[in-house]
Amino acid sequence: MKERILQTADRLFYLKGIRAIGVDTIAAEIGISKRTLYNHFPSKDELISAYLKRRFVVAKPSEKSPLSQILGYFDALERRFSAKDFRGCPFVNAVAELGPEDRAVKKIAIAFKESRRVWFRDLLAQLGVADAEGLATQLVLLVDGSIAQDLVRDDPAMARAAKAAAKVLLKNAGVDVGEIGGAAEAP
Repeated sequence: MKERILQTADRLFYLKGIRAIGVDTIAAEIGISKRTLYNHFPSKDELISAYLKRRFVVAKPSEKSPLSQILGYFDALERRFSAKDFRGCPFVNAVAELGPEDRAVKKIAIAFKESRRVWFRDLLAQLGVADAEGLATQLVLLVDGSIAQDLVRDDPAMARAAKAAAKVLLKNAGVDVGEIGGAAEAP
């Protein structure tokens, strides 16, 4: 039951917004009482935290080259942008909706964003980039910027533009980008 509640909350929170969806809507969608929902999640805040933690997917190790993984991330974003149900980053959406004073949500969002930055940093370090920290920050800015542009423009090509910018940054950092751009799943 707990997983059904989380699946439903995930879908509704992501597509319609956290503030727009009450626990009564989630319970009704599943066909359970609010009491049953509260038995599993004692408050809406706990359900929101569980929803975000469920969305926090850790990048899996890959046999692909670091460069293929980095550039492939942008290819995966483009595929995700093309999906009918794409509504941006759930972590940014949650902070935007609930405000920075919701410390639990902000903490999860920061942890997620930092995990992505560290993922890029570690791959850049494998490539021998001198300022892997700085370039990783720039790459996550490209990722987040492309997400925002896609939401405004409804144009998956924003990920391609971000990938082209990433190639320039990588080349300027001394990485031979050649024609590599392998597909990958966005972690």
